[in-house]
Amino acid sequence: MYISEADLILTADGRIYHLNSLPEELAPTVILVGDPNRVEKVSKHFDKIEVRQQNREMITHSGWIGKHHLTVISTGMSTDNIDIVLTELDALVNVDLKTRRIKDKLTSLTFIRIGTSGALQAETEVDSVLLSARAIGFDNLLEYYRASAAPLDQPVEDALADFFAEERLHPYVASADKELLAHYAPYVDGAGMTATCSGFYAPQGRRVRLVPRFTGLLDRLRAFRYQNERVTNFEMETSGIYGLSQLMGHRALSVNVIVANRAQGTFSSNYAATMDKTIEMVLEHLPEPVPYPQ
Repeated sequence: MYISEADLILTADGRIYHLNSLPEELAPTVILVGDPNRVEKVSKHFDKIEVRQQNREMITHSGWIGKHHLTVISTGMSTDNIDIVLTELDALVNVDLKTRRIKDKLTSLTFIRIGTSGALQAETEVDSVLLSARAIGFDNLLEYYRASAAPLDQPVEDALADFFAEERLHPYVASADKELLAHYAPYVDGAGMTATCSGFYAPQGRRVRLVPRFTGLLDRLRAFRYQNERVTNFEMETSGIYGLSQLMGHRALSVNVIVANRAQGTFSSNYAATMDKTIEMVLEHLPEPVPYPQ
């Protein structure tokens, strides 16, 4: 299939449009951070930085830690940015940018998100670190991709649809890569289901001038159970990362630094220190990448 110039935009020198990157500049393991200022907090641990790129809020550094070839990139906030970043990262390895055709042999990337998050359950302390075993998407990103595909996690989606029948909410569900989840589980405080919200204020139950439609959304999420699983935290990117990764054949894991607990009404006094420790933990225990064609 030929991909048109309007569908996949390249710069005059052949770089993919938003990321301003070339295929040879991308590593097989990609650390995703929301905050552009966090890119350097990751790459300062690299033994060698080979590539530095920036376009808008997307900053990209690629380099090495020992034998590990890494890229760290800032996505900005929310799943609309995740749509751009993951689609273009996938195209860098799975589309021949010269012929504009999908490659016969596809490459699987490893995505590890390191981001901030709010806790839902009262007993979760700020400055703890949780993994997202599943992501519940209250955004609508995947509805544009899976019209003819089966849900990624039908049983949990059905349970959520029943639970939120009165609100008429139909969130989608996507899962972490099981090997990555098991790999990092010993180094964190726990794992659970993560709710991905489509915004920061009303979508997370906050009220400033406008009144949220779903005033009790967080309480409802706090009460949801699927077998022995519950919703532990919420943020704004993980469902898009997990959903697109599953559909495109990549591995993904979201590592969440808890900066606030909405049930307790508490906020971290120094979450930057916890973030720095979490970055160091992720980099110290990097998994082996999946085979990466040269």
